[in-house]
Amino acid sequence: MDSFQKAEFWYADAGTRSFGSVTSSSSPSSSFRRSTTTTQRNEDKWWVPVPCVPEGGLSVKARKELRQRRDCANQIHKAAVAINSGVLSDMEVPESFMALLPKSGKASVGDAVYRAMHSSDKFSPDYLLDCVDVSSEHEALALADRVEAAMYVWRRKATASHGVGRSAQWSRVKELAAAADDGGEGGKNVALAGRAESLLLCIKHRFPGLSQTTLDTSKIQFNKDVGQAILESYSRVLESLAFNIVSWTDEVLFADKAARK
Repeated sequence: MDSFQKAEFWYADAGTRSFGSVTSSSSPSSSFRRSTTTTQRNEDKWWVPVPCVPEGGLSVKARKELRQRRDCANQIHKAAVAINSGVLSDMEVPESFMALLPKSGKASVGDAVYRAMHSSDKFSPDYLLDCVDVSSEHEALALADRVEAAMYVWRRKATASHGVGRSAQWSRVKELAAAADDGGEGGKNVALAGRAESLLLCIKHRFPGLSQTTLDTSKIQFNKDVGQAILESYSRVLESLAFNIVSWTDEVLFADKAARK
């Protein structure tokens, strides 16, 4: 952050009124962003200041330093995401969440998604997501909630079919299914739960600015481990900040590229 104090770029509003240096610009809050072009945010949010660069673009040195900072922030973002995901996965699933799960995973994800997950021998979460119409944060979050709920429905059924307690680790259930070479109902539920997990990760990858799912919010609300609470909240803030820095840097680099054409 300190390295941005002296920059060759600045910000202006839609009326091209200069905001001075980058340090005096208003910072947009983190929101839903899909991984597409760097101009996406400015088209959707007309009130957000746009980056400006000198005629002819940034100097070679400034461009190189900006890319290095962008790569550094991106690595921090990846680390923060991994830490946050790890902490959330370690938190206990609240009973209130389990009590509200639907009776079947199919009912949760819907017929079309279920058929794609169940019938294909070579399941591709990316391809499935390409076939699903998801064009807003609300739709992406709703899909993530449905997939995550279905995943726990199938996990619960697989756990029951292999005769282990509800508190058993999911890795243990998968080991039992693999050892038994289970091609029956239990094995099918293990496979479906695995595909649901890969689809959920794909959704979070494709929509990095996505809000927390219902389960994540529930885990945070009912968590009683102080250490986990501190680590989760700190990594979440760091993740959001790093993501914003990467996005803002991409916009400046895009403006620089356009100026050099």
